[in-house]
Amino acid sequence: MPALLVAVLIVVGAAVLAGYVLAARVDPASLGLTTESAAITVYLLGAMATLGYRELAVALAIVTAALLAYKQPLHGLVEKMSWDDIFAGLRLLIATFIVLPLLPSRSVDPWGALNPYSLWLLVLLISSLSLVGYVGSRWLGADRGIVLTGLTGGLVSSTAVTLSFARQSRDDSRTATAHTLACGMLLAWCIMFGRVIVEVLVVNRELVGRVLIPFAMMGAAAAVAAWVFFSRSAPARDRAAAKTEEVPLRNPFSLTEASKFGAFFAVVLLAVKFVQIRFPGEGLYMVAGLAGLTDVDAITLSMAEYARSGDAHVAVNAIVLATLTNTTVKCGMAVALGGAVLRRPVLIATGAILATGIGAISWL
Repeated sequence: MPALLVAVLIVVGAAVLAGYVLAARVDPASLGLTTESAAITVYLLGAMATLGYRELAVALAIVTAALLAYKQPLHGLVEKMSWDDIFAGLRLLIATFIVLPLLPSRSVDPWGALNPYSLWLLVLLISSLSLVGYVGSRWLGADRGIVLTGLTGGLVSSTAVTLSFARQSRDDSRTATAHTLACGMLLAWCIMFGRVIVEVLVVNRELVGRVLIPFAMMGAAAAVAAWVFFSRSAPARDRAAAKTEEVPLRNPFSLTEASKFGAFFAVVLLAVKFVQIRFPGEGLYMVAGLAGLTDVDAITLSMAEYARSGDAHVAVNAIVLATLTNTTVKCGMAVALGGAVLRRPVLIATGAILATGIGAISWL
């Protein structure tokens, strides 16, 4: 049977090659390898099914069909990618499949806080989440409008979206435009809330049920405020979308940035362990508040790990506190750097989010 399959493969390959040569003579400008590659792939999938690998063949066939169906959008995405983006993707693969297996999967400090393998794995998780948003942002293009920019940009950096929209509000003093920018900003914050839930789900599934309620409530408050501002911006919505500037999002994965986040994450882990030993309980809230001034991911992952052996209630409160602190910082950025018409909607929405988060903590 294997010899027959190889013989048929040679025949199929020869037929595909002959067709490619004829097409090159008739219309060289329209040459491509998609059809030829698909033909050989289909044969190989059939051979796999014949040899007994039916489930794998079906799965690969679905992936192949999806790639063929999205051929044009994928071409558009590739055209928008730079060499830096491609190299960043390769670095992510190197960090995942070469660096990660070399790291020791055990604690390397006297307090049992730092496990290099687990730490780097979580760094890759954060980088991958950001990379998904970055690819989506590049795919949609610069003319995607404020709303979609907020959604895709929020997965990469809600802070970058906040800063960009705040600066844009200075160039257009119309209230309707400010409402549209506030809507996009709040949607980026909504994505941040959802991202926290995903991070907890990956690290500690048992904690998700506790985290879901407060973050769903805060996300709902932000989403409702975004919808209200979006509905009020209807007269200028199309013009605002057309004039949206590109949010300066850099490719989220570089070994330098990943190492910086890894170092910050390690510091937070050590701080959590130190406070857990010296000032157990509410001392962690101070660490969460300080960490939330610059980043939510590190304290979220740290508290999710802490909840495995510590107080889950304290862990959830710390994550919510860090998120509220980070939201307040972004609100301050928008108020300080944005136009006067942007301040009121952002302050109102932030107040609603803070009230919801504090209420959720009190209720839980």
